[in-house]
Order: sequence, then C-alpha cells, then structure tokens
Amino acid sequence: MSSNLKTRLLIVEDDPGLQRQLKWALDGFEVECAGTREEAIAAARRLEPPLVLQDLGLPPDPDGVEEGFAAITELLRLSPATKIIVVTGREGREHALRAIRLGAYDFCQKPVDLAVLGLIIDRARRIHELEGENRRLAGRGPASALDGVIAASEPMIKVCRLVQKLAPTQATVLLLGESGTGKERLAQALHALSGRAGQPMVAINCAAIPENLLESELFGYERGAFTGAVKQTRGKIELADGGTLFLDEIGDMPLALQAKLLRFLQERVIERVGGRELISVDVRIIAATHRDLHEAIAQKAFREDLFYRISEVMVNIPPLRARGADAVLIANYLLQEACKRHGKAQLRLAPDALAAIEHYPWPGNVRELENRVNAAAIMAEGKMIRAEDLTLEPPADGGAILPLREVRQRAESEAVQRALAVTGGNISKAAELLGVTRPTLYDLLERMDIVVPGKTAAVPAASGERE
Repeated sequence: MSSNLKTRLLIVEDDPGLQRQLKWALDGFEVECAGTREEAIAAARRLEPPLVLQDLGLPPDPDGVEEGFAAITELLRLSPATKIIVVTGREGREHALRAIRLGAYDFCQKPVDLAVLGLIIDRARRIHELEGENRRLAGRGPASALDGVIAASEPMIKVCRLVQKLAPTQATVLLLGESGTGKERLAQALHALSGRAGQPMVAINCAAIPENLLESELFGYERGAFTGAVKQTRGKIELADGGTLFLDEIGDMPLALQAKLLRFLQERVIERVGGRELISVDVRIIAATHRDLHEAIAQKAFREDLFYRISEVMVNIPPLRARGADAVLIANYLLQEACKRHGKAQLRLAPDALAAIEHYPWPGNVRELENRVNAAAIMAEGKMIRAEDLTLEPPADGGAILPLREVRQRAESEAVQRALAVTGGNISKAAELLGVTRPTLYDLLERMDIVVPGKTAAVPAASGERE
C-alpha cells in the first residue's frame, strides 16, 4: 500500500493501537495522527494534508458520531479540496452516507481491510492530484491561447506542442478528429499564437450551409447577382483578409465548390458571385473534418488535388477515450463552469462518477461530456454528482487501480513470453532481446512459473543445457 509520492495523510483516530497499525501499513505516506477533533483541526491548519482518514467516534463521545461529523465539517471548511475517507462500523452505512453528503470522499468499514483501504486511499490521492492540476490549468489566466485546452495525457500534449510549433508559420493546417474533439478550439489557438492574431479569424461550417448558399457565403456577391441580392456583400474569404479562414467540416463541401476553392488556394484571388473583378486576398487557411478524406477521394466525393492543398501539415486529434485521465480533468473543469453559469454552490464528482467517467468510451467526445455534466449540475440535489446523475454506469470493479507492483509484474511476464515466442524458446537470444543475462532470465522464468516453448516445465535457474 505504499505510494511513490510522499503525500501527507492525517489519521484521525483515538485508538493508539489502531493508529500504530495504520501508520505502519501506510508507510508510503507522510502520516500524522490526531486523537481528537481539536488535534485534527490543529494538524490540518499546520500541514494542509490532501488526505484524511477519519474515524467518527472521537472523544469526548467515542461511542457516538457527532464529534466525527463536526470534524468533517470543519476540515472541509478549512480545505474544501481535502479528500476525507470515513471509517465506520459494520452497522454504520447510514453514517457513511451522511458523511458523504457532508462532502467526504469515500468510506471504509471496520474491521479495516488494509488492501481495500489502500485502493481507496490511492484513488483519493490520484483524484486530488488531478483536481489540483485542473485548478492550476484553469487559474493560469489568458497568458496562453492553449489555456482553454485541458491536456494531461501524452497524446494530447503532443498535439498541443505541434500546434505551438505550427502557429507562427504560414502552413495550411488540416485538423483531423472525431466530432466533439475540439478541432475549432485548436484552430483558434493556431490563429491566436500566430502573427495574424491581431487580424480577424473567420469561421464557416461547410456542412451547416445549404449548397446553393455556400458559394455566396464564401466568395460574396454583387448587387443583383440573384434574387434578393440587393447590395454588394463581401464573403467569408474576403472578410478574413490579413487573418485566418477556418473551414470546418471541409469534407462535406460540394464537389463543384471544391474546384472554386482550389482555384483560390492556387491563385489567392476571388471573384464575387455575379462579379468580374479579381480580388486579391491574403489569408491563412485552417481546415478541419471528421471524415476520412482518403476514403472520400476513393469514392470521388473529394478532390485529391484539393486534399494536397489543404494538408501541408495534418494534426490528428485523439478521441477522448484515448486521452487517459483527461476525461476526469475536463469533467471537473466543466462542472465548475456549469456551477458558475447556473448560480449553484460548488459541486463535486463522487468516486463512482469519476470511475464511470474514466471507463465510459465517450462516442460524442468532449461535447457529450459537457452535455452530461451540465445536465447533472442542473439536476443535482446534494453536494455530490454521482454516476447515475450523469446517466452512466460505474464499472463493475469500481474502477480499482492496480498496485504498481502488479502492473510491473504483468508487463514483465508479457515481455518475457513474447521474447520466448519470437526466439522459439532460445534462452540466449531471448535474454539478449530483453537486455538481461541468462541467469537473470532463468530467475524470471522460475519466479513467474513460465514454461519455455518446447519444454514441459519451468526452466530451473541453474540450468546448463545447451541451446
């Protein structure tokens, strides 16, 4: 139950024997103990612990619960972000639920199962870190155009770095990603970080405008060009002169209009509908689509020459399900924003909601997450948003986090078995692939009880067989 990070943990428990047992079991944490509510509050003021393990029965009423509830209220008033894990008796489920309604993070029943308690504390520590990162990102202010993009996962961090690298250039950028992944937000960042930031960024959704109107929207029109054209009107391309034109869902642009857009990209001049004058326009193009353009080209629905014009650099935006803990970070941020927008007191995501968010595949990506969080914030009656408020099912295992030791053992076992499979059971070659000595590999085989291909039992550590 140790943690690589020496996170502060305050144990509020009046039994000295249980204090010692818990302190020994939680040796991976920087543990402080308190036996009364007053001691707990003093320790919280001094140490500001992110985690608190709280027994409800405290002096002067160790058989009651009110002193414990008072401690929870005061601790959360001092530090609303603190994760309090309540320890209750087997008959104290109603007390645990009351504690969670007051703002406690989770509960654990006595007699304490140290393995279960370890999982609960590890998850609380992880959520506290994610929420802290979320507050840090939200509080950095408008110094960077990427502040609105919440990214902690490696795939999304790579996207943000690429955006920062591309922004100062004049390259035409094609943003690829599923609907709701934030293509427009990244397009705005590309413009805001560029030398064109002081000029307009004009966006047009090629899928949202009827085909017969899209040309006049893009290129503008002269007075009398068609019925209802009562005055000369500049199009989106002309309005973006000196700045950036964002062509959203370009994969849905009609073929006839693709040819006219290609001509503009080649010559950088336009003609308004019904006009004859050639108008030069200096504009940077950023395009986006959720469609597979290679497939569209094969189906003759998209021009190959236009594809090469708009894709000087392509940026693939990962879906939310491939972004690890980003979903939890974004959900916390969206919940804070929804509370502000609807004038509600600060709400928090319950453990089952966090687990459900992590395990749900999010087919609608960030847009779906925002809709669910917003609806839950409106309908919430208590201080916590639960999985059912998000209309999600929590995972069957409760979203348990595997201990690092078990994760490492699984990874090592898979690597050893793969090396043996690749080398046909040749120990020397497998050891070379794994970067270990033969004796070390023999030790691993024996410890993991792995049978070498072609053998009937695990290879003994001292084997001297010829290969």
